[in-house]
Amino acid sequence: MKISFGADHAGFALKIALIEFAKSLGYETTDRGTNGSDSVDYPDYAQKVAQDVTRRIADFGVLICKTGVGMCISANKVHGIRAALCYSPEIARLSRLHNNANVLCLGASFTEPEAAKQIFQVWIETNFEGGRHEKRIEKMMNLES
Repeated sequence: MKISFGADHAGFALKIALIEFAKSLGYETTDRGTNGSDSVDYPDYAQKVAQDVTRRIADFGVLICKTGVGMCISANKVHGIRAALCYSPEIARLSRLHNNANVLCLGASFTEPEAAKQIFQVWIETNFEGGRHEKRIEKMMNLES
């Protein structure tokens, strides 16, 4: 499984920690930037990661900014993306189980690294439940047209 990671300057350090954690779990990773703490615009990185997912270059994406909100809004503008801002392992689990989220968003200023690792692991290891949720996902995706 391949995971594309992106962050702005506020999420840079947490991104690096999560990439290393993902690698330790055996996942292949792509780092789409940013590569430092100089101020950048988060929509640029959200677009790169979201396009990796929609183009099937990556199976999933992870985006990190100060709050996670800007990344989440930006990623959800890309056709085919279901980005979820997760702030607990249970929200992460339900975003995959019920909503088939394909991009995880995190807020670096509100999520400690160890908590982020736990959220990521639960999120990436949870499969979409399907069933009654499939028609809801279809309706959600139809909103893009």
